[in-house]
Amino acid sequence: MKSTIKKLKCGSDLCVIDIENIDATLKVALDNKFIKICEGNVSVDLNGVKQRVVHYLTPKKGKTLEMGAIAEFFIHLYLNEVGFEPQFLFFNLEENSIKKGFDGYYFHNAEEWILESKSGLISTAGISHGSKVKESYNDLKGKLAGDVKNNPWREAYNHASHIDVGANLGVRANIKKFTTEFDNKVYHKIDDFNIIPGSTIFLNGTWNATDANALEIEIEEAISKFNFKKIKIVCVTKKSLELFWQYLTTP
Repeated sequence: MKSTIKKLKCGSDLCVIDIENIDATLKVALDNKFIKICEGNVSVDLNGVKQRVVHYLTPKKGKTLEMGAIAEFFIHLYLNEVGFEPQFLFFNLEENSIKKGFDGYYFHNAEEWILESKSGLISTAGISHGSKVKESYNDLKGKLAGDVKNNPWREAYNHASHIDVGANLGVRANIKKFTTEFDNKVYHKIDDFNIIPGSTIFLNGTWNATDANALEIEIEEAISKFNFKKIKIVCVTKKSLELFWQYLTTP
């Protein structure tokens, strides 16, 4: 996946990704990582897995769940491409739906990272990558602080325990510890975690490339009051929702 990396003042990376179309390079990346993202480390038919995603997304077409799932998928693709190892599956284990809890839990260079992804349409009043990054951060901060009904760590642990994920044993043990602590109402500040706030904006079909320099200034302002151990920010601009559908329905 093509990306522009901007080094922020805090020393962290801002990854700027523009997707105008599914070109040959992006199609190869999708083909290579699609099964791993959805099903884990298994040998199964790619088209069969694509049809499973179609089956899930079709009833959601035109709804926020469709947009959120597609946005999240491409961030997973990017992170997989740059060496982040997923400790989870894209799908929920209990039903044919996108998993709940954290949007992603990764292992990279002996460190654990938590992803939260937010998305929206360019037609939405006031939308910006900066606002979506803030939304991702605040949502993750709330989950870690216990401001949610369900225990997000339990879902993460269930995924890390799935044999096809092949999760790092140390990561799995850490997640189990956090699961138990959450159950006992022992919560944590976001300062203690490596986080990946993700933002995706879908255009209306008319392409407009991202000004990476302007976005860097916007993100610097957006994260100026964030607390974190380490942070990596991913901002994706896609021409339309239909690009993913074209990939899914093309053998």
